Parts: sequence; C-alpha cells; structure tokens
Amino acid sequence: MELATILLFVLAALSSLFMAWVIGAGSSGATPFAPAVGANAIGTMRAAFLVGILGFAGAVTQGASVSEAVGEDLVVGISLPVTGVIVVLLIGAGLMAIGISTGYPIATAFTVTGAVIGVGFALGGDPAWGKYLEIASMWILTPFVGGGLAYAIARVLPRPDVPERISVPLLAGVVGIVVANLEFVFLEDVGGTLAAVGAAILPLGDVAVAVVSIGAGTIAALFVRWDVGRDETGGLRRFLLVLGGLVAFSAGASQVGLAVGPLFPLIDDISVVSPLAVLLGGGFGILVGSWTGAPRMIKAVSQEYASLGPRRSIATLVPSFLIAQTAVLLGVPISFNEIIVSAVIGAGIAVGGTGGFSPRKLGITVLAWIGSFVLAFGLGYGAMAVVRL
Repeated sequence: MELATILLFVLAALSSLFMAWVIGAGSSGATPFAPAVGANAIGTMRAAFLVGILGFAGAVTQGASVSEAVGEDLVVGISLPVTGVIVVLLIGAGLMAIGISTGYPIATAFTVTGAVIGVGFALGGDPAWGKYLEIASMWILTPFVGGGLAYAIARVLPRPDVPERISVPLLAGVVGIVVANLEFVFLEDVGGTLAAVGAAILPLGDVAVAVVSIGAGTIAALFVRWDVGRDETGGLRRFLLVLGGLVAFSAGASQVGLAVGPLFPLIDDISVVSPLAVLLGGGFGILVGSWTGAPRMIKAVSQEYASLGPRRSIATLVPSFLIAQTAVLLGVPISFNEIIVSAVIGAGIAVGGTGGFSPRKLGITVLAWIGSFVLAFGLGYGAMAVVRL
C-alpha cells in the first residue's frame, strides 16, 4: 500500500473525527436532553454526560445503516476515492463551522448529502433516483408527520377526560414496542432485534415476535402507569428522561453516518481498517464533542424549551424518537434540527403557541436548510472538477 494513500486516509479520518466532534457538540448533542433540562428533570452537566455515552452507544450499535447509505448508496457506478472523501468532509466541516460562527442553522444531513452527490457527479457517477426519492420523501414528510404527532400528543396529555395515568402509559407502551424491534449490529446472528431474541426462546412460531413486542410494550406501560400513579410530577419527569436517552441514542445512530459514511468506500482499500473501527472512531468523536461542547449548547437550547414543561416536552420527544429510528431503519440521512423543530412547533400550536419559532425565523431556517444542500452540491461538484483537472 502506498504511503501517500495512507496519509490521505489519515487526513480524511481526521476530517471525519472533526465532523463527529461538531455533531456531538452541536444540535445533535444538545437537543435530546434540552427539553428535560428545560423542565428541570436533569442538570446540564449530567445531561451532557449521558448524551455522550448514549450517542456513542447508538453510533456503534446502529450507525452502520446510515453510514453505508451515505458512503455507497447516493451515487451509482463509482466509488469515492480518497481525494473525493476529503473534499466531501472538508466541505461539510467547513459549512458547519461557518454555521456555528455565524449563527445560521446549517444542517449536517443536507450539507454532507449534497457534497457527496456533487462530488460523485463530478467523478462521472449516475443518479441513484430510488434513494433520492426515499430521502426527499423523508425530508419533506418529517415536518408534517413529526409536527402532527407532537400536536396530537400535546392535545391529549392535558385533557381532563383522558387521565395521564392512561395517556402517558399508552405512549410508553408504543415506545416499548418500538424499542423491542430496534435493529442492532451485535444481534444480527439472532434476528437483529430484542424481540427476535425473545421469540427464539418462545415456541410460538410466526407470532412469537409480535407476542414479545406486545409484551415489552405492556411491561413499559404498566411500569410507567405505576410510577405516574404514585408520583405524577416525578413520574412524568422520569419518563421524559427515558425519552431523552432514547433520542440521544438515536441521534448517535443517525448522525454518525454523516461523519464516517464517506469513509466507508475506502475500507476495502485500507484493509487494516474495519467498519466497526470507523464507527468506534465516529462514536468517540461524538462522545468527546458531547462532553466538551454540548453543555453550553444544552444550557442555551434548554432555555428555549423551559416554557414547554414535561408534558409538551414528552409530546416533542416521542415523535422525534420514532422518526429518528425510522430514518436509521431505512438508512436515510436526516437532520435532527428538522425533527426537533417540527415537533416543537407542533406541540406549541396545540396549546396556542409556536414553540418559540416565529414565521420569519422558521422561514429563514428552512431557506438555510435548502441553501445548505444546494451550496454543498455546487461546492462538491466544482471542487472535485478542479481536483480532477
């Protein structure tokens, strides 16, 4: 193996590590527990510590899906060379740094996706129309689905005719069923999910997975019902903490692919590096970013969520968890800013507000997301065309 190739890979890996750090320090590290911090359910430093640990766990155990999609499924017919990977990562990291310094909401999912497609086209690759349709559908539907679910939940939780000892356990039951069916890399040999592992033990045939899933949801619902029944305020806060942990785990699983996904095409050339090692590196970057940079972000973001309270925070985090895990299952890169902002607005509208987002602020945010993708695509295509010359 040539020394130049190794050095280029090291440069690409360092760029990837920087992106992982920014992801952990930025919105993906701050938003999962920001509602819980705003509702006084947990302190800022403890939240940052948990976000780092759970984000690392999500990156290592579920991060391969989105990583492979970003690295290999966005352009057909070519594999990104080391120089192309470096261009993608430098554009993504550069735009993120500009967004942080200027305060503009640059979304990692949009910049990295745009840069990979731009570089791929410059190298002569063909469009992956099926994947683009999947990604576009997810990006477009997220505000409506996430906001709609948050609106519905926020409308139900404070209703006097639907006691919280019923509504909150029902939500916990749904979350429990989803958790039982999350796919993990370390369970691939036994079905991939906790439900599949349980089903292998029970002699129930084809219905075993459904029985185990419903059982997990029932246990979660009964426990939360008991907890809320004996201490309503404390029970709601503890359920909110669990949701924050699940969202932090999902953030690591989803966002690590944006940092390390471009490296995946290089693994075959650098035989001493495995996909697990790349995911471990990305997870480590997210962990360090969460511990070193997220406390300040969590404190700032939690102030925006302080008016939500535990009920609206629950309404925000339940759809966020469900959408994030759907994106992981499909291998679709997605912006956590988009997920959280949509859910906050939906929950805010339910109680006569907008979650702190004015129409002007929302419009600027959406334009920044679209501009991020277009700009990253143009920079990726132009930079790679220059490199080829």
